[in-house]
Amino acid sequence: MLSHNNLYSSSYSQNIDDFGIISLMYHRFEENKYPSTNIKIKEFINHIKILEDNKFHFVNPKNFEDELKNNKTQRKILLTIDDGFDSFYQNAWPILKKKKIPFILFVSTREVGALNYMNWDQIREIEKEDFVEIGNHSHTHEYLVDETKDTIINDIKKSMSIFKKEIGKNSDFFSYPFGEYSLEFKDIIKSLKFKYAFGQHSGVIDETKDFYELPRFPINEKYGEIKRFNSLTKTLPFKYENISPDEKYLLKSKNPPKVKITFYENIKNLKSLNCYSNEGNKWRQSETKFENDLTLVINISEKFVGERGRINCSLRDPSGYWRWLGIQFVVSDK
Repeated sequence: MLSHNNLYSSSYSQNIDDFGIISLMYHRFEENKYPSTNIKIKEFINHIKILEDNKFHFVNPKNFEDELKNNKTQRKILLTIDDGFDSFYQNAWPILKKKKIPFILFVSTREVGALNYMNWDQIREIEKEDFVEIGNHSHTHEYLVDETKDTIINDIKKSMSIFKKEIGKNSDFFSYPFGEYSLEFKDIIKSLKFKYAFGQHSGVIDETKDFYELPRFPINEKYGEIKRFNSLTKTLPFKYENISPDEKYLLKSKNPPKVKITFYENIKNLKSLNCYSNEGNKWRQSETKFENDLTLVINISEKFVGERGRINCSLRDPSGYWRWLGIQFVVSDK
């Protein structure tokens, strides 16, 4: 395994003109009954050490767009934590506070003060720091993408009202419950004056990404293991102009989807990429072909089943890093 101090060499990184922003998503800390959403605190400490040793710049969300546009040759990381569990406050917050490491804490307002969740006094304590953003994660954290337009609007408006009452403002940042969204849900978030919204599909943020479909790498006990964490810190943006279908809420009549990605020019070795999907509830390499020099067709031959369909595409860059692009569909039973 590579050591913390030798993950990067100047020869690897000197020819990269845009590292983008790698965003990480955490939930629980040292709640070992929930391995799919938990990270052991010793591993979290190791993650921070890897990032510090390799001179990552921790992005303050208050400067998000400036960070996207400027100093692109600097490696950058954005930490996000969803749900506001008390285990974050007890175990991770002291570490981040001591080091003044910026992050976004996404809160669902209905759960605040419930068993195993933070309360408003704790949230206000954290929110006072100028390196912290308290983001909106809906009111109920239900599967809102399956609900009617009015139900979604009422839920988000209720959370915004509670935010304003408890901390004096609503956030510019939103995190979709379960990372699930549709075109309608996106339009609602835009109409309510949010500036940015995060899903749970993997990838690296850059200025070409839709600000209402921002990617994050989920971190838990399985995917927070050090070898895997080291590898995701060597990911780069995979810049694309368009992904179709635009609609990520997948009706039965549209399953499997016809997927096309049109990339921007000047991506080296583009036709060497590989894509994998969980079609038929089994991860496999996807059949792909280029329609033209920049447009990739991904042949999804079996229906996506379960709650979510996923596609991940990667390309080894000549620098030794990996370009990474994830797509997530919500599999509807309608």
